[in-house]
Amino acid sequence: MPLSRERIVPLIVAVALFMEQMDSTMIATALPAIAADIGTSPLALKLAVTAYLLALAVFIPISGWMADRFGARTTFSTAIIVFVIGSVGCAFAGTLWHFVVARFIQGMGGAMMTPVGRLVLMRTVEKSKLIDAMALVAMPALVGPMVGPPLGGFITTYFSWHWIFIINVPIGALGFFLVTRFVENVRAEAPDPFDFIGMVLAGTAVTGLAFGLSVLGLGFLPRSLVVVLVVTGAVAAVAYVAYARRTPTAVIDLSLFRLATFRAGVVGGFLFRIGAGALPFLLPLLLQLGLGMNPFESGLITLSTAIGAIAMKTVAGHILRRFGFRRTLTVNALLAAGTLGACAAFGPGTPVWVMVAVLAIGGLFRSLQFTSVNTIAFADVEPRRMSRATSLLIVAQQIFISTGVAVGALIVEAVLNFEHHATLSAPDFPPAFIIVSVIAATSALLFWRLPPDAGAEIAVGRVPACEKADPDRPADQDGERRNPVANR
Repeated sequence: MPLSRERIVPLIVAVALFMEQMDSTMIATALPAIAADIGTSPLALKLAVTAYLLALAVFIPISGWMADRFGARTTFSTAIIVFVIGSVGCAFAGTLWHFVVARFIQGMGGAMMTPVGRLVLMRTVEKSKLIDAMALVAMPALVGPMVGPPLGGFITTYFSWHWIFIINVPIGALGFFLVTRFVENVRAEAPDPFDFIGMVLAGTAVTGLAFGLSVLGLGFLPRSLVVVLVVTGAVAAVAYVAYARRTPTAVIDLSLFRLATFRAGVVGGFLFRIGAGALPFLLPLLLQLGLGMNPFESGLITLSTAIGAIAMKTVAGHILRRFGFRRTLTVNALLAAGTLGACAAFGPGTPVWVMVAVLAIGGLFRSLQFTSVNTIAFADVEPRRMSRATSLLIVAQQIFISTGVAVGALIVEAVLNFEHHATLSAPDFPPAFIIVSVIAATSALLFWRLPPDAGAEIAVGRVPACEKADPDRPADQDGERRNPVANR
C-alpha cells in the first residue's frame, strides 16, 4: 500500500534534517583535525561555523517567498543540490577562507531546505496534533546528531576529515529523489512581491553583527574594519525595524512579536540558545585539546547527548499536556542550564561515565526545551502568517546559535589572553561553560511571564473559549479559519 502524504512528508523533511544535523555534528568533532590540516587555530574555525549559520540567517527569509513563487518541490530540490555542492567544496578546501566560503554555500542550501520542509509540514498538520508531528519529524532527524559525533570521529581518526563532507552526496541524492517523487509543487496563488529593500537591510544587519562579532579578537581583519562591520549591522537593524513598521509585506514580519507566545518562543529561545549553541563548539575542543582524547573517543562521548535527546522526544508531548507550556519551559530552562554548567567540572580526573551521564541528562532537558520553544512560538499564529513566522523563527534561531558560538569562543580567548597561554588546556574552558549556562538560565524569567494557559490549544487539543470560532462565521479575509489547514 502506498504511503500517504501525511506519512511521507514528515519522512522527507526528516531526510533533509538528517543530512544537515549530521553534517554539523560531525564537523564539531573534526574541528581540531581540520584546523591542523588547513593551517589555522581551532578557535579560528568558529568563522566556518558562523559562516554557515550566517548564510542560514540571511537567506532563510527568502525561502518562504521562493516556495510561494516557484513551488515547494522546486525550492526544496534546488536547496538540496546547493547543499551538496557546498559539501564538495568543503571537502576540497585547502585554506581557512576557502573552507569558510564553502560552508557559506552549504548554508545557502540549508536556508532553503529545512524551512521549506517545515513550512510544508505546518500547512498539513492541525495545531492540536502539532506537538506529536514535531516530535515525529525530529525523531529520524535526531539520528543525524546521534550518528554524527562517533561517525565523524571515526572518519577523522582512521581515514580523513574530507569524507565527512563527501558522505552528504549519497544522502542528498536520496533526498532529491524523495522530493521530486512525493512533494507536490504547491505555490501561492498570489505571492507577495519580493521585498528587496527589506532583504538588503536585514541581510546587512545580520552579516554585520554576526560576522563582525565572530572575527572580533581573531586578528584576521583590521580592528577598524571590524568596528565598521558591527556598527553598520547595528544601523541596518535599526533601519529595518523602522522600515518594517510601514511595510505590510516586509520580508521579516516583526509584528509577530505582538503575540505573547511567539515573543516568548523567540526572545526566551535567544537566551537559552546562547548556552545550547556554545556547547557543540566548546565540548569537542575540551575533550580533544583539553583532555587529550582523539576525535573518535570525543565523538563517542558526545553521542550521549543525542541519545538523551531521542529519549525525550518520545515523552515530550505527554509532559507538555500534563504540566503546560509555562511551567515546563520555566523549570526545564533551569534544569537544562544546570547541565551546561556541570560541564565546567570536566577535567583530566573526571570518569568517562560521569561525563556520559551529565551529557545524556542534558540532552533530555535541552530536547524538551527545543520542542517546547519551537511549538509555543506557533500557538497563536494565523495560517496566513505561518510562512513568515516559520522564516522569522528559524532566522532568529540561527543568529542565536551563532551568538552562542561567538560568546563561547570569546570567553575562551579572553581566558587564554589573561593567563598568557599559547595553547588550549582543560582549565581554559570552565569559565565559558559557567557563563553560557547562567545566560541560558535567565530565559526562565521570560517563560514564567507567559499566561498560565499559553498554548492550551496545542497542549490539550482544545481552543480556549475566548478564541473558539463560530462554525457559522464566515472565513477570515484570507479564506481560512483560525484552525490551520482547515481548507487544505
